[in-house]
Parts: sequence; structure tokens; C-alpha cells
Amino acid sequence: MVRIISNEKVSLWLVLFNLFIAYVGIGLVVPVMPSFAKEMHLSGETVGLLISSFAFAQLLASPITGVWVDTVGRKKMIVLGLFLFSFSELLFGFGDQVWVLFLSRILGGISDAFIMPAVITYIADLTSLEDRARIMGYQAAAISGGFIIGPGVGGFIAELGIRAPFFFAAGLAFAAALVSLFVLKESLSKVQLEKNRGEKRRASLIEEIKKSFRSAYFVLFLIVFVFSFGLAAYEMIFSLFVDLKFGFTVRDISVIITVGSIFGVVVQIALFEKLVNKYGEKKLILILLLMAAAFILATVFVSNFWGIMVVTSIVFFSIDLLRPAVTTLLSKMAGENQGFVAGMNSAYTSLGIIVGPAVGGILLDLNLNLPYTFAAIVLCVAFVMFFVWQGQSRKSA
Repeated sequence: MVRIISNEKVSLWLVLFNLFIAYVGIGLVVPVMPSFAKEMHLSGETVGLLISSFAFAQLLASPITGVWVDTVGRKKMIVLGLFLFSFSELLFGFGDQVWVLFLSRILGGISDAFIMPAVITYIADLTSLEDRARIMGYQAAAISGGFIIGPGVGGFIAELGIRAPFFFAAGLAFAAALVSLFVLKESLSKVQLEKNRGEKRRASLIEEIKKSFRSAYFVLFLIVFVFSFGLAAYEMIFSLFVDLKFGFTVRDISVIITVGSIFGVVVQIALFEKLVNKYGEKKLILILLLMAAAFILATVFVSNFWGIMVVTSIVFFSIDLLRPAVTTLLSKMAGENQGFVAGMNSAYTSLGIIVGPAVGGILLDLNLNLPYTFAAIVLCVAFVMFFVWQGQSRKSA
């Protein structure tokens, strides 16, 4: 049984469920996007920009919302984020002009910037340091699980119409927001909120980013950017890579990604806490960075379906454990700076999601194997950076 400080177990699991619902909502629309693009006569470039606009809006909003979760409160940010996400999906479902679609995606990115830092800080408030690794593993599994289940459910709902998944996602998020409004308890006391409001300066995007450069967490923020960059590039380029190199069908690609994703969720739930207890977050991060680099590079040399299946599953395994390992370490280091750290964690993740696919696409045009070779090199550089930072931290201690 997980020991929860303040015995707010219902609120904790509700927060995790809300996160799962939000990412189910994001995943729901994936299967219908090609058909939706045809109906709206959207070019491939426009679809790419729509995807990027979500992450770009999240990047811009996250440093500011990271301050707000400390001054406004975790519960209000989660509820507002869910309502905003619901509205953004509804807007996309009704949208019949391109500018409306872009507005929808921008609002969706902002809603995610409300929800993610608030959930991470909520978990930090309600868990002890000993239990945090387990719950952070569940948090990562909620995100991954939502992405896995969402597309499957969306495919069935799309039989009612290609806009139906957007309306369903809106309704799901709205229901979650209402339940949270009446059931979820604020994890910060009124005294702590007043103290935070007195201490925190006015939220400024530029100032928060500058502060991240000077902070003790900067190397970890870079690690967050690197693995987000690598995973985004890996996932976006993957279907093109195996199609061009092996002639895999859509079904083949879907099976590989689904199996790899499910494997990642299982290890997040079953193994993450045990691995953290055995190795500690820092050593585990080093191991996972090397493992991810090695098997991303191995993708270049594999020549059959089952080989790709194995390599991809190990890459997902590495990245799906790396994400909560870094988040847990940041949370433990943050102390009273939970909001700032969670907000910048979200911002650097978004930056990686924006840059990764763009760089991967450019490299793919130059050489089929270059995106994965480059991603492996970047992860090795991250390994060296983290190793040096860890040594310096040990000397300082």
C-alpha cells in the first residue's frame, strides 16, 4: 500500500485519472486526422503546422503556468485546464475554417500547460519522497496508456462521423472537469497559497526561461529536452523509415508501435519503483540514456519485422522509464519550487517535441539512416553531460 501524506488518496487517483482522460482525448483524434485533412482540403504542411502549434503554445505557456500552480492552486489549474481542453476539442469539431483549427490547437496546447505542471506538483504535495517514484511511474503510465487506448477508441467512434471523436473528447474532458471541481481537494493550504503569492514575482516567460538557465536544475532540463527531442524524432520518422526501408504496411507499423507502447506502460507500472530503489534516479538515468542511444542506433542495422519489433520495444522501454526518472529527480530536488520546476519541465518537453520532428525530417531527406544516427549521438552527449553534472554535484555535496 502506498503511504500518502495527508491521506488524500481519492484526490491523488482522481488527478491521475484526469491525466489519463486528457491523453485519451488527444489520442482519440489521431485515426481521423487523414480523413479530416481530406475533407478540409488541408495540405501536409498545414497538418504539420497544426501539430506543431499545439506544442508551441504549450512551450510559451508552461513557464507562466508553472508559477500559477503555486499562486493560484493546483486544483484550479487542473479544472481550468480540463475545461479549456474540452472547449478546444469542441472548437475543432465544429471548425470549418483553417484559422479556427489553429485556434483550437493553440488553446489545446495552453490547456496541457495548465494540467501537466499542476498534476506533477499535486503528486509532489501528496506523496512522501519514498513513495514518489511509484506514483510518478503511474503518472507516466497514465499518459502512455491514454495515447494507446485513445486511437483505438477513436477509430470506433469515427464510424459515427469523422468529427465525432472531437465531440466525444470534449464531453469526456468536460465530465472530468466537473467531477474534479466538486470532488478534488486542493493540496496546498490557504496559508501556503498566501505565502506563495507574497513570495512569487509576476509571471514572465522570458524571466522564467532566464531563471531556468541559472538554476541548479538546468542540466536536467536539458536532459528533458534531449529525450523529448529524440522520442519525437523517432516516432515521427519511424513510419516513414520502415516504409521506405522495408515496405511495411500500415498494419505492420501500428502493431509495432502498439506493442512497444504497451510494453512501456507495463514496465512503468511494474518495474519503475523497483529500479529506482535499486539504482537511484541518477544511476538509472545514465543507464537508460545509454540503452536508448544503443537501440536507436541498432534500428539502422536491423533488417526484418521481428528485429524492428524487439528494438522498438526496448527504445520505448528506455524512454518510458527515463521520463518519470527525470521527473522524480526534479521533484525531489525542487523543494518549495515545485511549480517553477514542473512548468519548465513541461516547457523543455514541448521544445523537444517541436524541434525533434523538424530536424528528423531534414536529416531523412539527406539520408535514410541519418535521423537515428544523429538521435543516438545526441543521447550520448546527454549521457556525458549528466555524468559530469552528477560528479560535480557529488563534489559540491
